Amino acid sequence: MISLHNHTIHSDGELIPSELARHCEINGYSYFGITDHADSSNLESLVAGTVRVCRDINKYFASVQAVPGVELTHVAPKQICFLAKEARRLGAKLVLVHGETIAEPVRPGTNFEALNSDIDILAHPGLITKKEMELAKKRGIYIEITTKQGHSLTNGHVAKLALQTGAKMVLSTDSHRQGEIVTLAQGVKIALGAGLSNAQTLLLLKNTKYIAEEKLK
Repeated sequence: MISLHNHTIHSDGELIPSELARHCEINGYSYFGITDHADSSNLESLVAGTVRVCRDINKYFASVQAVPGVELTHVAPKQICFLAKEARRLGAKLVLVHGETIAEPVRPGTNFEALNSDIDILAHPGLITKKEMELAKKRGIYIEITTKQGHSLTNGHVAKLALQTGAKMVLSTDSHRQGEIVTLAQGVKIALGAGLSNAQTLLLLKNTKYIAEEKLK
């Protein structure tokens, strides 16, 4: 299992990064991302700390590798482009944006601005439109199928539009606590429940692995 979207106590998660790494390790993960919530108030310090701890995890943990990143969350849409560039400059390998979802009051226009910025993944964008999905396809930005309760309610809509437009998808947990670090079997069931076939689910997992490996080169 691989999840490129996870949170720690450095935003609203319950685990310190090393605890997250250990729980991922014992659940059979090969890679995981640390992508705590960020805006202009904490971006610099957050990225520095995340890069540092990922370096330690990758040195001292035998079977799991960590990818340093951020999730830009609830920022004004017009800030996204600048903050994404700043995150890259500071050393974030993964840049996610918290998409427009039924679970939280994300500002309208967030999906569009995110998809016109230098990001890797648009996270749980449950209210995404077909035009926005076409933009994701054009710009090579991955769309998240999530195992997270609440956000996952719209996985079917997201998967349907991604398949219609050819946009690429990844599978992630958006975990904030131990119980949300799902197994591979659970992740596969959620992908199939979103309407993906076995072959499409396999591609979903391959896409997720591809990003992780590319970011750690």
